[in-house]
Amino acid sequence: MTRFLPPALPRFIGALAWRRQALSRPLALMLAGLSLAVVLISCATVTRTVVAPPSIPGATFIGSVACADCHEKLCQDFKTATHAALQAKGPNATEVGCESCHGPGSLHNESGGGPRTILNPKKSPEVCFQCHLDKRGEFHSASHHPVLEGRVTCGDCHAPHKGPAVKGGSTASLSESETCLACHTAQRGPHVFVHEALREGCTVCHRPHGSVNAKLLTQRNATLCLRCHFQQQQVGGRVVIGGQDHTAFLRQGTCWSGGCHEAVHGSQVNTSLRY
Repeated sequence: MTRFLPPALPRFIGALAWRRQALSRPLALMLAGLSLAVVLISCATVTRTVVAPPSIPGATFIGSVACADCHEKLCQDFKTATHAALQAKGPNATEVGCESCHGPGSLHNESGGGPRTILNPKKSPEVCFQCHLDKRGEFHSASHHPVLEGRVTCGDCHAPHKGPAVKGGSTASLSESETCLACHTAQRGPHVFVHEALREGCTVCHRPHGSVNAKLLTQRNATLCLRCHFQQQQVGGRVVIGGQDHTAFLRQGTCWSGGCHEAVHGSQVNTSLRY
């Protein structure tokens, strides 16, 4: 037996469905807006960091002007320092300046420079970490400069009182490399055949504070080299670099540990930096 629906019933059901959908749209938009607001508020809350100057028990802040009474040359040179940008003017400058890193100086001033009355950031990186929070994390990476171990200090590479914060005389990558080469003398050369990356600066390949990759490298294995050395992916899975098939070589390890390009900074005898 065949049952027939009244002609108006399908239209009635369709109208109900459309009305339900129309009513749900404002609710959906409202919920979406509320979710976006929660996300934005959460992000703003999570990324906010409060930086407070270091403290010394019993000492109060006296301002950087008092420091110039004894440290006239340092205070004069500090005007050229990158860190001088932290200084504030007027009453807001009380806790910003020399005491941002060395702590409140009242006891140091009253005692005429007595011992243990002021902080020396060169002896502890914790003072630097109060502002440079990300560097603390980098120094906990698997590969890092031994700052936390006390064998290297922030002051070995950085000049807080005069000129650019990175030693070397400029913020240019090649000038910054002079800071690295002061200790890593073997990498300086001179080389007959220089790796072109060395001309761009050490930080092209290395993260100076710490990295999850060995030797402070920015990328692991051959991935680092392939950022500059263009590769061609050919039929059959062949990888051609510099016009030569490297398919089998890349399986042996990195470009240097695989026994191919071991003189990564420069070579005296080989244009391909093999040795």
